[in-house]
Amino acid sequence: MEETSCSVILIIRLVKESLFFAIISLTVNKLRTFLSLLGITIGIFAIILVYSIVDSLEKNIRDSVSELGDNVVYVQKWPWGGGGEFAWWKYLNRPYPLSKEADLLRKRSQLSENIAFVAGGGGIPAKRNGSEVGGIEVIGITFEYNQIWDFELESGRYFTAPEISVGKPFCILGSNIAEGLFVSGENPIGQKISILGRKLSVIGVFEKQGESIIGQSKDAQVIVPYKFVRTIVNTDRNDGNAIMISPKEGVSVDQLKDELTGIMRSVRRLRPGDDDDFSLNDPSLISRQLDSLFAVLGLVGTVIGGFSILVGGFGIANIMFVSVRERTNEIGIQKALGAKNFVVLIQFLTESVVLCLLGGAAGLLLVWLGAYAAARAFDFEIFLSMENVLVGLGLSGAIGLISGFIPAWMASRLNPVDAIRMQA
Repeated sequence: MEETSCSVILIIRLVKESLFFAIISLTVNKLRTFLSLLGITIGIFAIILVYSIVDSLEKNIRDSVSELGDNVVYVQKWPWGGGGEFAWWKYLNRPYPLSKEADLLRKRSQLSENIAFVAGGGGIPAKRNGSEVGGIEVIGITFEYNQIWDFELESGRYFTAPEISVGKPFCILGSNIAEGLFVSGENPIGQKISILGRKLSVIGVFEKQGESIIGQSKDAQVIVPYKFVRTIVNTDRNDGNAIMISPKEGVSVDQLKDELTGIMRSVRRLRPGDDDDFSLNDPSLISRQLDSLFAVLGLVGTVIGGFSILVGGFGIANIMFVSVRERTNEIGIQKALGAKNFVVLIQFLTESVVLCLLGGAAGLLLVWLGAYAAARAFDFEIFLSMENVLVGLGLSGAIGLISGFIPAWMASRLNPVDAIRMQA
């Protein structure tokens, strides 16, 4: 037990002395230290900046995708995704989802919790008292919409079931539309707006969201009852048509999709050999594509940053060789006084690791400053996560060990007599 305690104390003392020698060596040769730091700083800055940008893009995109619903299936004409081999001609002549199909799904589906139908069109102007907001999206919904799609209202209320069923000319406005049609401080609730010549009473205003990275936002949308929107938009042939379905608790999306496939094929009277003439989309389709996309981006970032770190590592190794050469006499004296090989090895390894850690910390500081500048200049927040900080420092330490090992090993193997004579 005493031997173990003595060994621990010896190691702690050795590390402290090694840190002391490393700090002295680095402060004595300030210019050389700065130039050595530069290579590692640039390398860590490059690789962690790429990682942080990729992580930030991934977070923003995944947050945007999550707004579509983590557990929602969309029956639509077009499939999501596609890519380079997207066979658009196969889907062009497919029929559009219809509200009566949503009604049949409600009657036949045993695994669904809520089913809503949505339809609408974009590029429509909204007017009020001489004010106009163009390019809005008008969406007609059924009552279950708010049970599937999560949203917050800044003021007002949601539709009642009777208002939806009879197609009352009521609407909920996006915040951008409310700001464009009403003066500051004016309460939109109870006021009327005009869309394609039809008057609508405002019963609610959505909370401001801002546009997501995939362009999804309610700020420029007007939500109305489906039976109203079909009086101003041809909902029988509309790419915006979709049936939204959420599963019951304990039912997976895949189980729900299997059931919906059978019901939709029955509803559309498809024969056993016929291809499906509808698409069942869910956010996991996008998530799988994102996984492969960000894996490639992460690999590219690793390769780019890896070359920078490699160059920095060679610079550190070169500086350590020079340091060993300059301190040959000191090494000889240490060993003549009884210093073991591992003591000299640890001294030079510590110097190399400390040098790389300082460079890594400087690189992380530059990433943080760059993230702050990007947030102020481009309104894009770059997240420097603790994971990336640890990766940066870990890479710095590893490069210090790898780059400094051979020079440290050579220093530890020097013969004390030859070392003193060589320096003299």
